[in-house]
Amino acid sequence: MYMSNSLADLLANKNFDEPREMLLIKQFVVDKFQEDVEVIVHEREIIVTTTSASLANTLRLKIAELRTLTETKKRITFRIR
Repeated sequence: MYMSNSLADLLANKNFDEPREMLLIKQFVVDKFQEDVEVIVHEREIIVTTTSASLANTLRLKIAELRTLTETKKRITFRIR
């Protein structure tokens, strides 16, 4: 038996909602620092990328607050683009 999935069928079943952690971190940064960040959520890690080294370091100091806000035990990593 041959099964074929068209791209449209595959995309129709895909969940394109952003993960809750992503939305919360982005909103936290915008509210507190008026900056945009890129957030990637993996199974065990959250990667936050910013263009500013000072913002990345400030966010590192607020990692406990971010972890509480997102209610996650995932590792949070900060990167500078």
